[in-house]
Amino acid sequence: MRQYSPDLTPPWKKPQPVPEVPAEPGLVVEEPGTGFCGAVIRCEAGTVTLEDRFGKHRVFPMEPRGFLLEGRVVTLVRPSPAGPARPSRTASGSVAVPGARARVARAGRIYVEGRHDAELVEKVWGDDLRIEGVVVEYLEGVDDLPSIVAGFAPGPDARLGVLVDHLVPGSKEWRIAQSVTSDHALVVGHPYIDIWEAVKPSSLGIEAWPRIPRGQDWKTGVCRTLGWPENTGAAWQRILSGVRSYKDLEPELLGRVEELIDFVTTPA
Repeated sequence: MRQYSPDLTPPWKKPQPVPEVPAEPGLVVEEPGTGFCGAVIRCEAGTVTLEDRFGKHRVFPMEPRGFLLEGRVVTLVRPSPAGPARPSRTASGSVAVPGARARVARAGRIYVEGRHDAELVEKVWGDDLRIEGVVVEYLEGVDDLPSIVAGFAPGPDARLGVLVDHLVPGSKEWRIAQSVTSDHALVVGHPYIDIWEAVKPSSLGIEAWPRIPRGQDWKTGVCRTLGWPENTGAAWQRILSGVRSYKDLEPELLGRVEELIDFVTTPA
């Protein structure tokens, strides 16, 4: 006599098997219940700890069919003991994604004031920007910012972020920034006279950035006060070489750049 299974569920209604994926450090997954997306940094006692691109940690149980990997449902399992112990990091502090390819450039952009600003952003956030497909361009000043923004014509699929030096209430830069009113453009800034000051003095072996009297060229005055050759190009290379990661930058700059990256990469 033929034996029949007591399970009368039609085959097309049965849960389909999903792949089991080792929760190796650096693996980027999404927990669909909360929408939290991050890289694995720890796996222990039936749980996995994820870290998002802003450094926030969340702990989740490793339940069957509990995560999305590149949009596909997967079950995370403990990696073999031979797996890597810790994920590597980019200069911005994000978890590095081994073998990640640069994304095709987005229509959105981040504008910074000058070449030094662009070089500093590239050195610290370059890996993140390539993965996100964000291009950074520099303006050579912000006096014409309203017309530049109008010419860019930011929209829902082409958002524009702008980083401004010395953005403090009452300054010229503040008044210019206030005149940009597009919902798809975000102007933020740091309080420093120049991007040089956003580098921590301790990273350069100096006690503090000198105060330069009004009316003097600030960069030349800095070089003169610190006893450096009065060559601002060479001085900048000296400053840039002292920056190895986000830890060498002031929080007032770090937060604003992360805010811009998030703005241009988040759908309107």
